[in-house]
Amino acid sequence: MKRIILLFLLSLILLPGCGGKKENSDETTKTQTTLSGKSHYGYVIEKIDAGNYTYLNINENGNEYWIAVPQMQIEKGEQVFFSKYMKMIDFKSESLNKTFESILFVDDAMKLTENKNIENAHSNVRSLDKQDINVDPLPDGKSIGEIYSEKESLKNSTVKVKGKVVKYNAGIMNRNWIHIQDGTGDENGYDLLVTSNDAASVGDVIIAEGIISLDKDFGAGYFYTVVLENSKISKE
Repeated sequence: MKRIILLFLLSLILLPGCGGKKENSDETTKTQTTLSGKSHYGYVIEKIDAGNYTYLNINENGNEYWIAVPQMQIEKGEQVFFSKYMKMIDFKSESLNKTFESILFVDDAMKLTENKNIENAHSNVRSLDKQDINVDPLPDGKSIGEIYSEKESLKNSTVKVKGKVVKYNAGIMNRNWIHIQDGTGDENGYDLLVTSNDAASVGDVIIAEGIISLDKDFGAGYFYTVVLENSKISKE
């Protein structure tokens, strides 16, 4: 993290502009110094190369915003993933002669070539049948069936659930992808996707505590009505 912040601060000093000018000026730029770790996926709707940077206008689930990345090969309509960035307010680009009301300077931008990374994370997900599993629900948690039936009221809430791991993919898009079942739920919701930095293995009975997100679109046709995100995992 210190390395990322140092690189960013150096970029503010060295960022090139036309005629060798600095890319930004302290008089015209205000910064928000929080470095975020939240993951983002967006489709490129506009691209501008300037100096050592590529400026991308991104559409993420209907929201449009600008990001700046070290110059990269990416075209309009392609998808970019990132999770480490610094937000800057009223940033003046001398080379573009343009002031951005808000822009994210991104440290780890990655083009999702043919969505292969997302496909790896979700391969065979649609073929996951309901397994013969019987896991007792937590006294202070929810069953998977309850999560689906109460999803609207649980949106953005912290929820704890216990289940058996039926599918696991590690280290894709800076997270682990865990599918759990507990024997509850119907054909509309019996398999819960859990994302976490913690590890698990197929066959483990785990307790996952995370944030409920609804209608999550990971691209490439992989859409989930319910996801338990940023989860902490413990094993029995």
